[in-house]
Amino acid sequence: MTDLPTRRARRLAEASQAAAAEQRARAAAAEPPTVAIDLRAPAPVPEIVTGRRRDPGVGGSRAVGGDETADRTRVMGILNVTPDSFSDGGLHLAVDAAIAHARDLVASGADLVDVGGESTRPGAERVPLEVEQERVLPVVRQLVSEGIAVSVDTMNAATAERAVEAGAVIVNDVSGGLADPDMVRVVRDTGTGFVVVHWRGHSDRMYRNAEYTRAVEEVRREVELRVAELIVLGVREEQVVIDPGLGFAKQGAQNWEILAGYERFASIGLPVLVAASRKRFLDGVGSAAGAPPRDRDLATAAISLLAAERGAWGVRVHDPAPTRAVLDVWDAWRAART
Repeated sequence: MTDLPTRRARRLAEASQAAAAEQRARAAAAEPPTVAIDLRAPAPVPEIVTGRRRDPGVGGSRAVGGDETADRTRVMGILNVTPDSFSDGGLHLAVDAAIAHARDLVASGADLVDVGGESTRPGAERVPLEVEQERVLPVVRQLVSEGIAVSVDTMNAATAERAVEAGAVIVNDVSGGLADPDMVRVVRDTGTGFVVVHWRGHSDRMYRNAEYTRAVEEVRREVELRVAELIVLGVREEQVVIDPGLGFAKQGAQNWEILAGYERFASIGLPVLVAASRKRFLDGVGSAAGAPPRDRDLATAAISLLAAERGAWGVRVHDPAPTRAVLDVWDAWRAART
């Protein structure tokens, strides 16, 4: 008998807890959840990223607003501060040599310089974070101090963040933010431009993933999905430039398919960067088969012209001079049609 009050008290306590839970559930259903709103103004997106985009009308050549020369395709000069890049590894590894080459790139017609401290050539191995930063950050700081627009070619969020703090205006991530999940936070919070490259794995294994049934449509779908994920995570659409990733998990003819399908990538509605410079699939096209990669610059320039004609936001090249020459001709041609 002495146990009855205890059992009764326990049942009453359980009933009370159940009623309280039901009441809380009703209240939650009746009132919308509280959402925290960040009242801070978003960081401005650099002008070199946004600009005015071309109307993708006939030939993709008509600029919004009627001024056909106001929206020139940007020339991104490549500065590899590495010992092992496929074309120029070791040539600009010293800081002084890198800075001198960057100045040459600008003098030859580059609108911005893309500084990278880790090779992404086929088969390349990752380098330690501190090594990448030792190569890249002094160069970025000096170029920014000279008024040169800089992008940083990195898959590491920590390197990207420090480079942006030093004045870089674009993060060019060949993994599209997949190699380092913290990259999304860096890009979102800084407002920097973000080149989202199509990616199917690191350089040491990417060719194992170069299997496609319909390369253009599969790559387009994967790029579009990645951009959607980034926007859900807070990256703004106006920050994003897409790159179909020529040479990355793509072999030979697959790269030509991607180029021939350019309009499918443009139809996503975002600026497009074309990065074909000196890549292996150009071997023997416009130059002798087996010739050094630098002999592919004329083929690179031809692709730059075809990309510009279709309204590309930018082209990424090792030698800006031939590309700038053909783009100047294209701009003069367009201007004469007005």
